[in-house]
Amino acid sequence: MLNYVETKNAPAAIGPYSQGIVVHGLAFFSGQIPLSPETGAVVGDTIEAQTEQVMANIRALLESQGADFTDVVKTTCFLADIADFGAFNEIYGKYFTGKPARSCVAVKDLPKGVLCEVECIAAVGK
Repeated sequence: MLNYVETKNAPAAIGPYSQGIVVHGLAFFSGQIPLSPETGAVVGDTIEAQTEQVMANIRALLESQGADFTDVVKTTCFLADIADFGAFNEIYGKYFTGKPARSCVAVKDLPKGVLCEVECIAAVGK
């Protein structure tokens, strides 16, 4: 059975998708961009500020399932400019201390012109 993730502490889905789905003890969270959960506006104009907001959004999703960053088993990271990798990675490393498996790629564009997006899979329901 699929259980849909829904929390007001992370940005609402802005299309035909959910914040996440939990199945068989794994939470598959949709990609998070640096949106304010309260206003839906982009937060920050630097890679550092936007990455911090993305991490706040991921934290909210994890907490909604009784999990934290150490429960994440896989992330996929998207950067609008690979030159931002160092600054992004510095902030990413503060949160994902469990060192989950990861992919990180540069893409041509991201929604709303943001600089980064991160999706993750976490073990939940311990």
